Amino acid sequence: MELQIRRLSKRYANGVQALDDVSLTIPVGMYGLLGPNGAGKSTLMRTLATLQEPDAGSIALGGIDVVRDKDAVRRTLGYLPQEFGVYPRVTALALLDHFAVLKGIVHAGERRDAVEALLRQVNLWEVRRQKLGGFSGGMRQRFGVAVALLGDPRLLIVDEPTAGLDPAERVRFLNLLAALGERSVVLLSTHIVEDVSELCTRMAIIAKGRIRLEGEPLSAVAALRGRVWRAVVGRDALPALERSHAVLATTLLGGRTVAHVHAASRPGPEFESVEPDLKDVYFAAMGGHLDGEAAPAPATAA
Repeated sequence: MELQIRRLSKRYANGVQALDDVSLTIPVGMYGLLGPNGAGKSTLMRTLATLQEPDAGSIALGGIDVVRDKDAVRRTLGYLPQEFGVYPRVTALALLDHFAVLKGIVHAGERRDAVEALLRQVNLWEVRRQKLGGFSGGMRQRFGVAVALLGDPRLLIVDEPTAGLDPAERVRFLNLLAALGERSVVLLSTHIVEDVSELCTRMAIIAKGRIRLEGEPLSAVAALRGRVWRAVVGRDALPALERSHAVLATTLLGGRTVAHVHAASRPGPEFESVEPDLKDVYFAAMGGHLDGEAAPAPATAA
């Protein structure tokens, strides 16, 4: 089973082209969708989740036409949006049981077993009688996963799931997603490069509604090997460097500016070759350095 997206487009009434001829094939496992805010990630997620219609294109999940047969998709879909509401005065056990009824699990014994299994799976069984208003951000995210997993979905969509989580909660959450990807198509939409680097066997980078790069993260990193160079530069020298070279990103290290440059050979004697990582791939794709597109201003990270 795989998710096939073909030539998907969506333009909003305000003229924004949110998706522009997007085509992807997403197999079982963890698949990362990387892009900045406003890139079209959430539009694609909502379209796949049958919450809005595309202007053109097709989507197929196995033998299901996602655009035409929404009810069939919803029976096998789990969706965790970036923001979701809970009833703060209701316990995790009671609310998950309520959602199970809405999902169509009406037999009391079956529902009880399903709810218990999911709360144990997301490590919330011990706090099942605690009200959701007292949950941490990570606990709420894990509860959202439990809701999304009701009915054992074949397609699980998670939108910016680790935003705002502390490091320990992030690790627990990513481990949970990795386990889910062993049997389902799990689409992880994020702007956090490390989430994709640690979890996903395939990925796509999207910007301004178009796919800039699609493939395996390790292969994409390997393709940049020997073409990423690093140097410490003065702030006054940075504008000239940006005019003459493809600067991928600049970071501050000990109060000094460190620039990463994409080039086929050493840009200058002050530069040293560095082993690329997925951040370099991301910035190279966003800047158009992988496909000959005109590059926007280089990214800067603190």
